[in-house]
Amino acid sequence: MSQKHNIIWFKRDLRADDNAPLLTASRQKDPAIPLYIVEPDHWLQPDASPRHWHFIHDCLCDLNIELQDLGQELVVRVGSAVDILAQLHSDYNIGTLYTHEETGNLWSYRRDIAVQNLCTDLGIRLQTSPSNGIVRRLGNRDNWSNIRNKRMAEALHPKPNALQAVERCPSDALPTKYDPMFGKLPIGQVQKGGRIQAIKDLRSFLDDRSRGYLSHISGPNKSEFYCSRLSTHLTFGTLSAREVSQSIAKRRAQLSTEENKSFGRNLRAFESRLAWRCHFIQKIEDQPEIETHCMHPAFENLREATHNPAHFQAWADGTTGFPFIDACMRNLIAKGWITFRMRAMLVSFASYQLWLDWRVTGPHLARLFTDYEPGIHYSQMQMQSGVTGINAIRIYNPVKQSKEHDPNGVFIRKWIPELKEIPDDYVHEPWNFTPNLISSSKFRLGQDYPAPIVDNVTATRAAKEKIFDIKDGPGFKTAANTVFVKLGSRKVQSRKARKAKPKTNGQLSLF
Repeated sequence: MSQKHNIIWFKRDLRADDNAPLLTASRQKDPAIPLYIVEPDHWLQPDASPRHWHFIHDCLCDLNIELQDLGQELVVRVGSAVDILAQLHSDYNIGTLYTHEETGNLWSYRRDIAVQNLCTDLGIRLQTSPSNGIVRRLGNRDNWSNIRNKRMAEALHPKPNALQAVERCPSDALPTKYDPMFGKLPIGQVQKGGRIQAIKDLRSFLDDRSRGYLSHISGPNKSEFYCSRLSTHLTFGTLSAREVSQSIAKRRAQLSTEENKSFGRNLRAFESRLAWRCHFIQKIEDQPEIETHCMHPAFENLREATHNPAHFQAWADGTTGFPFIDACMRNLIAKGWITFRMRAMLVSFASYQLWLDWRVTGPHLARLFTDYEPGIHYSQMQMQSGVTGINAIRIYNPVKQSKEHDPNGVFIRKWIPELKEIPDDYVHEPWNFTPNLISSSKFRLGQDYPAPIVDNVTATRAAKEKIFDIKDGPGFKTAANTVFVKLGSRKVQSRKARKAKPKTNGQLSLF
């Protein structure tokens, strides 16, 4: 039999630093094939977008350069993971498949089960390493945060010194950014990917941009600069959560007393949100079905029967007649990123005022977000739609949010030029504006910009009544308690308190 080879299967860990599978494989005597599989079936899923591929493409180019420096270029194959791995085993007698545990969507979950079964059938040893703070086969959530924090404090895995080259292992050509396999590219920008850019973004945030993090995290005008912009790097693994966590700690240790006033509180807040990130991904690890089913079963079939395609299309296009909602959606379409509060508001408005099902709006937003992370995405879709059973119901008032976060209408006018001539007093509610004899504006509601597609007060009241009718129903609290035990966050508490009945009044803060 021919010499054994090993495989390092890169998925959403597109880096050479702090990469346990890569480091472990490099220390074995057998040659290792660093492999990335472009899976056409993945790109047919409703949450996949060319915007994601553009970022991944940058990452693969950087990763290939790093691997070439180690002595073995990245091998790219296009096709089904099961078929490609079976063929590589036939050609190279694979001994061990090294890879990170991936917590993705239902499609990747089922794909990984198929790969696991293949390895069992072919006698390939499958060695998986934890990814970030996610704990596979977690017994319960009581001690999860302690496990996660311990992992974040462990030493980073160094980049290997070298990889033993594999003779004559052909690679498919890396598909271009514009290959038809990935669909039509959304109009607008795509955040630059790759390890080089990841380090650059991390350094600029820690050294400068983080000083305005808390001040501008909610508003849309400056959040694009002062927020970390590391989410996409974490999603596709050009940075590990541990690298970011330890970099924050080092930066905080460097701060002078004076610098701590402007940076310290902001960095602590960001560090907390980094932990919440792992918390939400852990939810879909523990219960993959939250991509398709409400956490609390009482909310199933709540909105599906009354789906309004016209309302969905207006929301998706940014033409609802509510300026702040439409500006946020158009910004997202153009840039592929918008701050968390605005994301929550878009989902809340779709789910409550428009009464659209989160399983319809979720894939649309997933395609727009360059940093789409399934665990965070579907947990938040459900939270902002009021179907978890363990979180407080929060319905955003789009006019109130507009006045608070864009008081002079700068953001609105940037993304809705139709309203550029509307006075400040009316830019948040153009339906109240009536040109008079001395006005120079020729604006006509319903012609230049649509009238609101729903009445905010009436729609909000109706949504609250429907939600609370279910929450007040028989057996709701018992089922909510079950959800909390499996998916809810835990605070540090005594053993006696842990034995007490968990509260179900919404102990999770927004990520």
